[in-house]
Amino acid sequence: MKKIWAWGALLFGLLYFALPLIGMTNFSLKMRRGEYSFDAYAKVLADTRFQETFTYSVTMALVTIVFGILLVVPTAYWVRLRMPTLRPFIEFITLLPLVIPAIVIVFGYIRLYNTSSWLPLTGSIMGTNILLMFGYATLSLPYMYRAVDTGLQSIDVRTLTEAAQSLGASWGRILFRIILPNVLISVLSGAFLTFAIVIGEFTMAALLNRPAFGPYMQLLGANRAYEPAALAVIAFGITWGCLGLIQLVSRFQKTTQRPA
Repeated sequence: MKKIWAWGALLFGLLYFALPLIGMTNFSLKMRRGEYSFDAYAKVLADTRFQETFTYSVTMALVTIVFGILLVVPTAYWVRLRMPTLRPFIEFITLLPLVIPAIVIVFGYIRLYNTSSWLPLTGSIMGTNILLMFGYATLSLPYMYRAVDTGLQSIDVRTLTEAAQSLGASWGRILFRIILPNVLISVLSGAFLTFAIVIGEFTMAALLNRPAFGPYMQLLGANRAYEPAALAVIAFGITWGCLGLIQLVSRFQKTTQRPA
């Protein structure tokens, strides 16, 4: 009886997720009357606005990933090594982006950093891009921090640090030549999640008026019929590609940690 319920729940889940995707994919292939074609995909990929917005979002994702690694890895390492009592407090802070809506965060940014403030980041394109990158890093903080913290749990941070210090290594060398390579798989997991978040994010980019992929999807959906479905399938494929890479690096991590 339990197996029947389990298979029923699995079937319901597959139908719940698969049917809309199948319907959307089928609709995106019907742009040419009476036959299936990839015309909608070809039009989307040839659109210069798609190329510009996708390139912009990929660039922002890479910059956000680098900033997130430089922020999270030293913080998580130092908390685990020197300030373990502060760990619940740090975890609470990193969870705040999950309960504070993105629109609240971006309005706070605009209020604090508008052209009449002491730091007018919204007064220039570069400043607005930096502000948007901070926003993306905030949204991805819960996932990046937990991925790095989980990686640090799997190694003996204190012993590695003391061994490196006994050999005369500096803090920077310890962090980037010893700790980071040992948690690289976990960092990559956080990086892929950050990439997926940045590619699909809409609220911050739209309110800061930046040419990102999310606002482009919304604009295309309001004016076209078949192209938005093709674009949604492409975005879905990118997201699932990131999740597949996370599974791949997780399996690689388990293989490398397996005792000989």
